[in-house]
Order: sequence, then structure tokens, then C-alpha cells
Amino acid sequence: MAAPINDWLAQTVEPTLEPDLSICDPHHHFWDQRPDRVEPRYMLDQLMADTGSGHNIVSTVFVEARSMYRDGASDEMRPVGEMEFVQGIAAQSASGIYGNTRAAHGIVGHANLHLGSNVRPVLEALRAASPNRFSGIRHGVGWDPHPEIASPGAYPFPNQLASDHYRAGARVLAEMNLSLDVSCLHPQLPEVADFARAVPDLTIVLNHVGGLMRTGPYASNPDETMANWRAGIAAAASAPNVVLKLGGVGMARTGFDWHQRSTPVGSEEVATSIDPIMRYCIEQFGPSRCMFESNFPVDKESFSYHVMWNAFKRMSADFSASERADMFHDCAARAYRLG
Repeated sequence: MAAPINDWLAQTVEPTLEPDLSICDPHHHFWDQRPDRVEPRYMLDQLMADTGSGHNIVSTVFVEARSMYRDGASDEMRPVGEMEFVQGIAAQSASGIYGNTRAAHGIVGHANLHLGSNVRPVLEALRAASPNRFSGIRHGVGWDPHPEIASPGAYPFPNQLASDHYRAGARVLAEMNLSLDVSCLHPQLPEVADFARAVPDLTIVLNHVGGLMRTGPYASNPDETMANWRAGIAAAASAPNVVLKLGGVGMARTGFDWHQRSTPVGSEEVATSIDPIMRYCIEQFGPSRCMFESNFPVDKESFSYHVMWNAFKRMSADFSASERADMFHDCAARAYRLG
């Protein structure tokens, strides 16, 4: 698109639905310089512009983005720099002068679980950098055998979740009462289920509706793709220590064309389009184990923050008040132990 992203998104304006509904946004990022991204700079002011667009975003959770790693530190300790960076932003937000939203009320950092039990000093350093907000880590395992599918993780090789070292590191997480965010691609969902059963004391937060892909080789047979995704979601849901993030649908890999439109999509179309995906997830996991997420600014390539939350509200309108409280706030608060 030729226009800057915010100018493009501003073409679609709609009223805020249910402006008093309390929301915890459990998945967003910060970065200062990311020229490879649709939003090259996403810091507290950009987040506050989005969260202040009409919805009642009471808190957020930052998820690692490989931002501000420590220069000159050992490889395993470099991610502590990101925790220090986000802890400072969270302190700014907690002052209240930027608005009522408590940004980065929980912080999900990164540590390399392939260190096995040797990951403990890294986790202790992360906790020292953020003693009041450090909630857990994300160690992505996304990998696909098709060369045209870019592996999204920092460690692009297969079968990580089955590794003895990875599982040993995960057990340290559980001992320290920390959670693990797992980002994968949907053919890997059976691996998530096996891993979850192997570490039953660990809270596992599965990102982005399980990494659904409907582009590239996965676009040629959509019925088979969706059947395999549904089977994988059901397998992951069978492990009671897995909770699911309902979001990431703005990424091009999910197969929607919204990022290519001359005029941005509205919430009615988004809600109708995502309903089969979201509803199946909620049926399998139950509302108490599901949380709506923004995945901003990544999903900003497809729709505005305001339109996205309107769409989630439309899609979930037939659920009970308590079920919606879980999906919009309480599941995230439990998973990340937000005080």
C-alpha cells in the first residue's frame, strides 16, 4: 500500500462497541527500529494511541520481540537487555501520566531452553531485571519443511519440543512458577500436545490460534489444511496445562487478503470471517482457557486496533458474560499471574 499504515487504516472508522468491557491485551511487542516491519517503530506512544482508540484496555502483556538485546553480553544473557528495556517502559506507563492502560503489566521475555537446566541463571537474571512483572518466556519453535515457508523462530530447526534439553529447560520454568509461550506452525500442533503432557506442571500459552497457515503449499488443498489444523487444535486442547491465544489472524499466512485492500476491512467482515476459526478453538479449549490477543503491531498490516477489538466483540456476542470475561481478561490474568 502506498500510504503510511496509519493513514491507510484511518479510512475505516466505526463506533466502539461495548466500550466498558474490560480487556487485557496479552500479546503485543515494542521495538524502536525494525525497518522490516509494517510499523517500523512501535513504542509506548504508538501503543497508547492504539489502546486509547476507544476500547477499555486495562492492561497489556509484552511478548519478546528480540528488541534491545545487550551488546557485548554472552549469547545466553543478551535477552536480559530486552527485559530491562521493557521494564522501563512499564514503569513509565505505571506512572499514570500516559493514560489508564497499564502497558507491559506482564512481561514475557526470552531464554534459550536448549540450555537445559543451565537456563536457570538466565531466568534468574530476567527476574532480577523485572522482579514485579516478569511472567515467563517465549521460545518459538516454528519450522516447516517447505522451503517457501519462512521459519518464524530464532531457532529454525525441527523437533525442538521433543529435545531432552528443551524439556529440561521447560521444567526449570515450571519450578520457578513461570509460563512458556509457544509459537509454532499448525503442522507442529501434535508436538505441542506431546510436549505438554511431558511437562504437566508448566503453563503453556499457545500463540496465534496454533499457527494456522493457509498460504503457499497449504493453500492448494484448503479442506485438508483446515482438517489438519482442527485435529492439531483438538490434540493441544487435550492437555489441560495449555491455554490458547485467539489472534494473529491479521498475519498474511492465515490466508485473508485484508492487507492487500485499498480500503481497510471493517469489523463486521472480520468477525464473520474469523468466526469458524475462533469458535472451533473455543469449543475445544473452553472459554476459560482462551484469551483474545492483538499481536500488534504485526497484525496492524490488516486492520486497526479499534476494528480488531470490535470484531472480537461481535464474534463473541453470544457467549455469556462470565465466558467473555475469561476470554477478554481473566484467562490472561491467570496465565500470566497479573496482580
